[in-house]
Amino acid sequence: MPLTELQLQLDQRAAQGLLRSRRTVSSPQAPQLIVDGKSYLSFCSNDYLGLANHPQLIAALQQGAAHYGVGAGAAHLVSGHVAPHEQLEHALAAFVGKPAALLFSTGYMANLGMVQALVGRGDTVFADKLNHASLNDAMLLSRANVKRYQHCDMAQLAAMLSRTTGGRKLICTDAVFSMDGDMAPLAKLLTLCEAHDAWLLVDDAHGFGVSGCQGRGSLSHFGIASPRIIYMATLGKAAGVFGAFVAAEQVVIDTLINNARSYVYTTATPPALSVATLQSLRLIADGDELRAHLQDLIAQLREGLTGLPWQLMPSSTAIQPLVVGDNQAALDLSAGLRERGIWVAAIRPPTVPDGTARLRITLSAAHSTADVTRLLEALHELAQEF
Repeated sequence: MPLTELQLQLDQRAAQGLLRSRRTVSSPQAPQLIVDGKSYLSFCSNDYLGLANHPQLIAALQQGAAHYGVGAGAAHLVSGHVAPHEQLEHALAAFVGKPAALLFSTGYMANLGMVQALVGRGDTVFADKLNHASLNDAMLLSRANVKRYQHCDMAQLAAMLSRTTGGRKLICTDAVFSMDGDMAPLAKLLTLCEAHDAWLLVDDAHGFGVSGCQGRGSLSHFGIASPRIIYMATLGKAAGVFGAFVAAEQVVIDTLINNARSYVYTTATPPALSVATLQSLRLIADGDELRAHLQDLIAQLREGLTGLPWQLMPSSTAIQPLVVGDNQAALDLSAGLRERGIWVAAIRPPTVPDGTARLRITLSAAHSTADVTRLLEALHELAQEF
């Protein structure tokens, strides 16, 4: 019976230390969370600037809902494209230095829509092997030829591009890799695009708001700009709200409006969210002190993790992965922290490669140095036990 087969598959995942389950948070996003009725110091959130519970964003959301209601009521191309959506798209395009922008419901939907709209049969997508799942799914759904290169291996990518003739070429990459915390060599990727007449799709979900001048993202961080770049970023991480956007040349945005199925056939996000995100953009632009504090916390954590038996991966971002290796060992380490009132999620395959199960420590500007010290002390205690 199909249900029996499903249960057997779940039992197998559990035996391999791969079964996933949810925990219920009953408090606003903050360093201190109430999880399943207990208080924890959390290092799990992507709320990198601590804006998700910011009073100005709460007020803006309330004002937006009071004026525009709750739901958009329809897709953007029917009657759901409301004034705050339009205002936010213009503001986002200007903020990241692109001619135009388009809102999507999530980063996942943005990636699915972009790739499917821009390439198809006879075209080729080149993808870093550590890209986010949404980019992997997008390239498969596009029906284009798919070529995956080893993580940040520019020589291998160059060889692949040289051997590819005919059709459109699209290089897809995370800007900040969500499980490793390192950054793609975007300037080198752009050089390859120029040499081989390719597009560069940059998923900056974990860089927008944190990297670059005034948090303008990874393109600003590397000081690059080109009509070849198609830029995507999410609005539910550093921006603290919800949704995503694509920024690119006007002709690319017009193509997405007409051909990106995950845009055309989806109800628009609530306009009140756009009102809140417009306020978030102002806080991001004025957030140099938040970003400086976050960098101080990153340095404190990295220095304090030296000498532990687990491998700290090279990362200068808020994502600090501590590789444990074995799935069950990662779960046990996460449980040991939880017993001490600290919540750090264990990340296991297939999210990360086999043998690289890890604790994915994420820092926020809302954390204090005392919070990081508490985490470090707990990890050193657990290192003695393990």
